[in-house]
Amino acid sequence: MDLSTIIGLLVGWGLVMSAILSSPGWGFFFDFGAALIVIGGTTGSIIMNFPFEYLIRMPAVLTKTFLHKAPSTVDTISQLVSIAEKARREGILAIERELAVIEDDFMRDGIRLAVDGTDPETIRTILEIDLATSDSRHQMGKGLLKGIATYAPAFGMIGTLIGLIQMLQALDDPSQIGIGMANALVTTFYGAIIANLFAIPLVGKLDIRNREEMERRELVVEGILSIQSGDNPRVVQDKLNTFLAPGKRVSED
Repeated sequence: MDLSTIIGLLVGWGLVMSAILSSPGWGFFFDFGAALIVIGGTTGSIIMNFPFEYLIRMPAVLTKTFLHKAPSTVDTISQLVSIAEKARREGILAIERELAVIEDDFMRDGIRLAVDGTDPETIRTILEIDLATSDSRHQMGKGLLKGIATYAPAFGMIGTLIGLIQMLQALDDPSQIGIGMANALVTTFYGAIIANLFAIPLVGKLDIRNREEMERRELVVEGILSIQSGDNPRVVQDKLNTFLAPGKRVSED
């Protein structure tokens, strides 16, 4: 579970709502028509913008921002070093038995290619293609949230324009101008808060998670190629440690 995402949403929305409810005119902030304009318009634009096969991934994209559980890079290095030690002692074919206990599909596929005697350049090419396609899928997931961040403020402004038009039609009643202006600005508020307290932060979180995953998978590629070439486990460990900050590097037992 990604606590920072959950805590951030609770703190952000909680404080904003507390500030609204503490003001005397808090009722003006809740307008069903304004919500329909912003949420309905944004939803319609997202549906038009993306094919359905991408839209159905939206729950999975959101789940990743809240329940993300990536393998530890340190654990990944330790696992690769352990495999390197076995390969060094018993030969590359001996690590085939390790495939059943490797949970990471990417690592398992790479180890299988190495065991099968695939050329190192071919292994690198196959795994880098896998990396590129995975990154492309992640970019599409971020694109859905970026769409919300773009369309919500735009429809907030459209709602404000609608409200201003309606207000201008009632200029003969000065008592209604203030109320009309308040109602007109509510949609802008809705669009801004959806973008800045939901979509944009989650885009940033997905970007960080994607970068972490890509870096970890690049580490796996280097580890597999090093194991296949018969490098000493200590060399494998030192090579993979370069992917980590000095204070987090795996030390020799």
